[in-house]
Amino acid sequence: MANRRMFSMKIVDTDAFLDMPQSSQLLYYSLAMRADDDGFVSNPKKIMKIAGSNDDDYKLLVGKKFIIPFDSGVCVIKHWLIHNLIRTDRYVETQYIREKSQLVIDPKTKKYSLNKGQNDVIPDDNQRLPQVRLGKVRKDKKNTSEQSSQEIPLLIKEFESLNPSCKRFYGNKTQRGACEFLIKTYGFERLKNIVNNTLPKTNKLSFFPVITTPLQLQDKWIALESAIIKYQSENKKLKDIVAF
Repeated sequence: MANRRMFSMKIVDTDAFLDMPQSSQLLYYSLAMRADDDGFVSNPKKIMKIAGSNDDDYKLLVGKKFIIPFDSGVCVIKHWLIHNLIRTDRYVETQYIREKSQLVIDPKTKKYSLNKGQNDVIPDDNQRLPQVRLGKVRKDKKNTSEQSSQEIPLLIKEFESLNPSCKRFYGNKTQRGACEFLIKTYGFERLKNIVNNTLPKTNKLSFFPVITTPLQLQDKWIALESAIIKYQSENKKLKDIVAF
């Protein structure tokens, strides 16, 4: 974890932020200062005590959408990529891979948000999902599962063009599991485009994560997305050669 962190005035100078009590603002700064390179904080309760804040301050940050909490107890700074964008050669990925895999990055605003359908975040009363008939849910899950199962070998086949050794993954539970997660989360057509058009180019670019297997794509998705957002903003030519 780095010893220095940045804060963007686009976030901390807004009325939404400044209208909060000073104790809530201090808690936000304290959480962000101790976050890892992906913006995750492992011990928010301990930091609350250090900052002299309380549960109400934490709940206010959640309600105001400045942080995203998970049922594991960790949280992530929602606007982390606006505050900080770590150089790839210095970046150390978070240990909270499961929580990280539940996030997506808005390519325009660079804000974290939860994948639709994820329920590991602690919901408030206004975020609870309405009840639906169990029979319909089971049917939809079955159809989605069957479709993703059929597309798993197709995705592995696409990876063979990047890495011929992927032909050994058809019976590999770990790689198949990564394929299933990716397909359910991002869709087969998008993944096919990324494997065929994006990764062959980004794998050759400096400071981009090298990705040649489904598991690597799952683990490094946010790092890849962050690198693309950064370099597209710095180099207009990259917009023409990288599709994501």
